[in-house]
Amino acid sequence: MVYETKMKKIFLTPASRKRAQRIPIGLGLAITLAFLHNAGADEVYLGTANNYAVLAGSTITSTGPTVINGGLGLSPGSAVTGSPIVNGAYDVDNAPAVQAQNDLTTAFNTAAGLAPNQNLTGQDLGGLTLTPGVYFFASTAQLTGLLTLNDLGNPDAVFVFQIGSTLTTASDSSVVTINDGGSTTPGISTFWEVGSSATLGTATAFQGNILAETTITADTGATVLDGRLLAINGAVNLDDNTITAPPAEVVGSPVPDTGNALLLLGSALAALVAFGRRFPSGNFSAPLR
Repeated sequence: MVYETKMKKIFLTPASRKRAQRIPIGLGLAITLAFLHNAGADEVYLGTANNYAVLAGSTITSTGPTVINGGLGLSPGSAVTGSPIVNGAYDVDNAPAVQAQNDLTTAFNTAAGLAPNQNLTGQDLGGLTLTPGVYFFASTAQLTGLLTLNDLGNPDAVFVFQIGSTLTTASDSSVVTINDGGSTTPGISTFWEVGSSATLGTATAFQGNILAETTITADTGATVLDGRLLAINGAVNLDDNTITAPPAEVVGSPVPDTGNALLLLGSALAALVAFGRRFPSGNFSAPLR
């Protein structure tokens, strides 16, 4: 028995054809937006080091009325000099401090191993406006004046600064975040991986987490908002400072990337609504039984 199949020509109206032709454009736009939104760095998970606003390896010294809004941790050293006000855990040469140092070392190595997006070696950070990503300095990094971090509307934006040797800020320098997507802790996902020591100049207003191989010094009146001073092997030296850490993340869970997921979903839905739901892109032939 032989079946004969005929083809029926189906024609789209001009309006339908235009809508159909826009579908790939719309989907492409959604993917592009999501890609640009995701372009940046991976999260650097601090583990139990999240529990501390100040963590040191050798000693912690405090001069003047320093306030630490978050925990204080020290290991393997045991000497805390001065009387900082600590609004959080106080762990000196004990198991939690040892674990925090182990987690800090892991986070330091993770940050150092990320592929950089841009080489800023030799440039002063002052006056720059940067978007999420990984920024590399072969040796020293200097901040004189204002550094602006543009989150591009993403509350989960990640910045990583890989600094080969030292980080130094001039007096009255500052780091500010804009377009943070409504985040209440914009500095939580900013990481400064420093190969040796970091010094925050007098009255510096800083943001983010400093992960230093050796010593961190905060000169008189320097403040850290939504961040931490975390030294692996050296001391943390404080002088009339205020360090305010963001709330500690749940151990075992990195910061949820809700911003990226919502943007991807929203972009795809917007593309479908804006550009129609018809898949044909022109005339086609269909079997006629």
